[in-house]
Amino acid sequence: MTNTEQRPPASGPARPIALITGVGRSIGIGAGIARRLAATGWDVAFTYWTPYDRRMEWGAEPGAAASIEKELAEAGARTAAIEADLTDPDAPTRIFDEAEQRLGGQVTALVLSHAESVDSGLLDTTVEAFDRHFAVNSRASWLLIREYGLRFRGAPGTTKGTTPSTAPGTATGRIVALTSDHTVGNLPYGASKGALDRITLAAAHELAHLGVTANVVNPGPVDTGWMNDELRETLVRGTPLGRLGTPLDTAHLVGFLCSPEGQWVNGQLLKSNGGAAS
Repeated sequence: MTNTEQRPPASGPARPIALITGVGRSIGIGAGIARRLAATGWDVAFTYWTPYDRRMEWGAEPGAAASIEKELAEAGARTAAIEADLTDPDAPTRIFDEAEQRLGGQVTALVLSHAESVDSGLLDTTVEAFDRHFAVNSRASWLLIREYGLRFRGAPGTTKGTTPSTAPGTATGRIVALTSDHTVGNLPYGASKGALDRITLAAAHELAHLGVTANVVNPGPVDTGWMNDELRETLVRGTPLGRLGTPLDTAHLVGFLCSPEGQWVNGQLLKSNGGAAS
């Protein structure tokens, strides 16, 4: 596990800390969420895993973590970039240790935007690919949520049954996971994301006593460089608003869920897809 960090001079009230997984590319959804949270008053720790991007057809983006950190710091955030292999069951504990140590406080919001996604169907999926998808998309997500639940101690006014404070740095706990309903021709990805849904929605009930909300967001088709022209045209035709989603579309919803105004939304699977047919 490797890391970098940016620490601009501290000023003003303390900023809450968000931990965002899967921020490996500057055009990705995770990076869009990180920018949005940084712009709205959060310090940001994020994870990335370069070997995954190298395996994919788009390849790794040289210097992406440092570039994203620089953007977030310019928005006033302290940042910590943590390279972590989420197939390792010990990684979640180390990620939280680093985030808390380097940013100087507990993680208030956990946003799960990482993914293993290699297309294969019922007949051609290998056992190795199936297990890797579930290790990253399901098991790591459970372990991250569990680690969050073991560590989170709330803030003033965040106990169950009370109205949370809206003062800076005192937001209640938040868990937001990104999912997908894609299954045909993408079986291990869709199945493991389905398991992620159930894990996250369980957290909405099992962590309620901590003042934590947990929701799942399905961003629908978002073009982050992985679509070919034919697929892009097909998806645009199937979307009533006549365009594809962008990382910023997803980031706006995640930002709302992480805000004090979003505290009453809990245990939901929300679609932010422009009305695209499932």
